[in-house]
Amino acid sequence: MTANISANISADALSGGFAVPPVAAAHAFREVLEAMARPGTIRRVAGAQPPAPLSVAAGVALLTLADGTTPLHLAGAADCPAVRGWIAFHIGAPLVAAGEAVFAIGTWAALQPVARFRIGQPDYPDRSATLIVEVDRLANDGPVLTGPGVEVTARLSLPETAAFRTNRARFPLGFDTIFTCGDRLAGLPRSTRVEAG
Repeated sequence: MTANISANISADALSGGFAVPPVAAAHAFREVLEAMARPGTIRRVAGAQPPAPLSVAAGVALLTLADGTTPLHLAGAADCPAVRGWIAFHIGAPLVAAGEAVFAIGTWAALQPVARFRIGQPDYPDRSATLIVEVDRLANDGPVLTGPGVEVTARLSLPETAAFRTNRARFPLGFDTIFTCGDRLAGLPRSTRVEAG
């Protein structure tokens, strides 16, 4: 029984990556960049089939942004043998505790408290974490977004507003966020102002 489980995990780990990595990664990077540059826009991505519970978009984001030099934290259900094996084979990112992570992935509840993630330092604000948040719903409604990259206002179905308002108050420090749902993703950089809708 144990041998069969190990064989299944190994088989899952070997599949689900980009079929043509340079082309797929370039396209995915453009979509992620657009999402972060234009907060509130929802982009569709493809090319990854990570193991459950990760979504296609979460897998694409990880394959695009993470590598063997980017410490990754798996939160909640995302921290499972299938996901660990897939990351080890396709990305090679070292798995670390929350406070050491450059990237973290999980549901909003699993990522709590977000205060444990790096927000950078005054002289190095880029030494912060990016949270990849798996959500059940991603739509252009809910809290109002303003700031760089937003023409007038935008709306995005965020899991809450308080944490993101606190995060914005720390700017230029703070974490950045990518929301993923199915094959869609949206970005919320630390520079974005969030108000209740």
